[in-house]
Amino acid sequence: MYELIQITENCYYIQSLAKVGLVKLNDEDVCIIDSGNDKEVGRKIRKLIDANGWKLKAIYNTHSNADHIGGNKYLQSNTGCKIFAPGKECAFTRHTELEPAYLFGGYPFKDLRHKFLMAQESDAQYLSEENIPEGFEIIHLPGHFLDMVGFKTPDNVIYLADCISSKNTLDKYKIAFLYDVEKYLQTLEYIKTLNAKMFVPAHADVCEDIQELAQYNIDKTIEVANKIEEICERPISFEHILQKLFNDYGLTLNVEQYVLVGSTVKSYLSWLKDTGKIQIVFEDNMLLWSKIL
Repeated sequence: MYELIQITENCYYIQSLAKVGLVKLNDEDVCIIDSGNDKEVGRKIRKLIDANGWKLKAIYNTHSNADHIGGNKYLQSNTGCKIFAPGKECAFTRHTELEPAYLFGGYPFKDLRHKFLMAQESDAQYLSEENIPEGFEIIHLPGHFLDMVGFKTPDNVIYLADCISSKNTLDKYKIAFLYDVEKYLQTLEYIKTLNAKMFVPAHADVCEDIQELAQYNIDKTIEVANKIEEICERPISFEHILQKLFNDYGLTLNVEQYVLVGSTVKSYLSWLKDTGKIQIVFEDNMLLWSKIL
């Protein structure tokens, strides 16, 4: 864990809970793609950079989930590096209370205000084509979160952020976190068309061919959608949908899973409603979800 692994002449990644990309910009300067889940990971990243005699010029955040921006503040405070984040992700990176507030749907109670859901705030700037390194390409990967992106380097290495999960993760946890089902499926279809010397997903093994794993993620996403649609055979509340999913999949509910999986299930419900497969009905002042027969 936390070893620096070289992919090409200039591209590396740091093995951690969410892989951190590292790219040499010249003999002295490097940038990183994401920064891990907390300041301790930030310290380990800085130690690796210092050990190689490099200078950290910038952090390019793919999105604002806490496990990808947790080292931002430490690294920026100790190296003076710039931080760039895409679109709405930039606001969430600058104001990190927004993530648990979004997940909970209101002011987050204390149990949700911790480093796994709420990183330290950092001074991020909006990512644009004008502030990426020469030869880099921004790859838009919406769906997992608000405005997530990946990056293609001049060495033809593509850092894919969280748009794809490993088979082991999907088989174990069943329901992968996502924000917009339609855009997520479109992103998965899109990455099947990409060619690269190497793909670096944050939560799956580095590989030369991403198509099979992308299709596995598509199949599992559709499987969950079909499962939720079946649960809505008769009018049912959100809380009972969540309970049924956890019971049927053999999962255990806790505070973090309630907001992470709960938010994801609501996204599935929105997609199923927008595509005409389920509807909402009100009974006895309760909003219920029901399959359209």
